[in-house]
Amino acid sequence: MYYVIKFTGNFGFIKPWTAVRDETTYSQQFLSASTLEGIEKKLFPETLSNIGVISKIKRYRLSYSSISLQQEQTQTRGYDENKGSRSTAVLKRGIMVNPVLYLAFDNREDALYASSQHICLCRNEDILLPDSVIYEMTEENFNDLKGFELRFGKSSQSFLVGYSRFDGTPMYGWIEVDGRKILPD
Repeated sequence: MYYVIKFTGNFGFIKPWTAVRDETTYSQQFLSASTLEGIEKKLFPETLSNIGVISKIKRYRLSYSSISLQQEQTQTRGYDENKGSRSTAVLKRGIMVNPVLYLAFDNREDALYASSQHICLCRNEDILLPDSVIYEMTEENFNDLKGFELRFGKSSQSFLVGYSRFDGTPMYGWIEVDGRKILPD
């Protein structure tokens, strides 16, 4: 049995895997292991010392209504001494509109504690707030939720999803999509 909290917000952006600041960048449509671990550590500070471990959040599902391109002005690294300033550039960032994130826990106490807090996907201004209801679901019911989920671990469906920033070991996973149109409830 899962105890599930639904978090919603107006918009959200999850850093793409590339570190390159491309002219146009779109939000990831799923949470990486490090992002999910960061959310867990924000919700449960007692897990801060468990580096590289996600222990309380058992599953998640992320959906959104659309992607909107927003413009962002940035400054380059170089400093122009003649002008006394830095050059600027405009980037287009594709953010999720109306993201919905379901977090599943295996005990009611963790879900209740998480339901009293806000979370951020990756940027502090992208705040998601919890519903006041804790949903009890079987794994089958949870699998029917709309959205994307990167499942962590090795299976016949797995592919390399990155390397651990803590010890450099390869990380594997597979993406689950419910196959229906992505619209929040």
